[in-house]
Amino acid sequence: MRIGVFNCNQHEIDILTSRNVDYGIEMTFFDIQLNLDTVYLAHSFDAVSISASDSISSQVLDCLIEYNIHHIALRCAGFNHIDIKHAAKVGISISRVPHYSQTSVAEHTLALILALNRKLYGAQHRLKDNNYNQQGLLGFDLRNATFGIIGTGQIGSSLINILQGFGAKILCNDPNPEAKITNQACEYVPLNSLLERSDIISLHCPLTLDTQHIIDYSAIQSMKPNVMIINTSRGGLMNMKAVISGLKSKKIAYLGIDIYEMESELDDKDMACTKVSDETFQRLLTFPNVLITSHHGCFTRESLELIADTVLKNLQYYFVGKVCGETFLL
Repeated sequence: MRIGVFNCNQHEIDILTSRNVDYGIEMTFFDIQLNLDTVYLAHSFDAVSISASDSISSQVLDCLIEYNIHHIALRCAGFNHIDIKHAAKVGISISRVPHYSQTSVAEHTLALILALNRKLYGAQHRLKDNNYNQQGLLGFDLRNATFGIIGTGQIGSSLINILQGFGAKILCNDPNPEAKITNQACEYVPLNSLLERSDIISLHCPLTLDTQHIIDYSAIQSMKPNVMIINTSRGGLMNMKAVISGLKSKKIAYLGIDIYEMESELDDKDMACTKVSDETFQRLLTFPNVLITSHHGCFTRESLELIADTVLKNLQYYFVGKVCGETFLL
């Protein structure tokens, strides 16, 4: 079985190759995204593997079928970048990695919160100029803050477990409340109540038609002054023009994001000598109270090893005609 692995960087190649010893799958790696312009490269493979930044439209799916490719192995949990209905229509099955990074993403979320609160980035730059002035670097105790966690799946739950140690008040919103979270003295509330009462709002929900731009002009207006917003989930959850407006008005005092709505144009690229044409993204970079990381949330060795193991197992199951539980969508 020959697999075309797209949008794969050296750290992934190293780990996939090392974990493949037990599977013996023939893999060819590409450092470019799979999309309509590059799908011709898949013509000689039995299946393809893609990341969260590839763009799998109905036209790409039609091409894959033409090449007799009937399976896509995702190296991520989300699948909003694939035309799922068309995949089912043409007979392409999809496998994913639903569980791999809850701890690492939760820890990265906390890192963003602490770095923004204690203004670590600005403090470090001052010290490089031998400036030891503390003016403007004042933070606050997290134990006095109210956290609003939107989405209490595995990552949201992991973050809640971490936050328990700070003694903070925790509000939650999720269409499927978890009894174990309620038992941790957390309170499930309607979304509007969470937005109005929280000092720190962290997004951990999937991107769907119902959650797209869940943080918009109206949502921001209902928030407390000087709110902190953290998004380590999906870029499309936030209307970035509304967020910029909130930053300019100082309604939003802190913003930490590990993803961006148009991140497929930027993801894991070295653009040091290139002008980024996205004006919204460029505007975000001008705010001193905004901290942006480039999809670092799940970037730990443990997460990458689990992703590799799940992808290889999914491919093995597919080629022997089996379905591997919840990892298979179709």
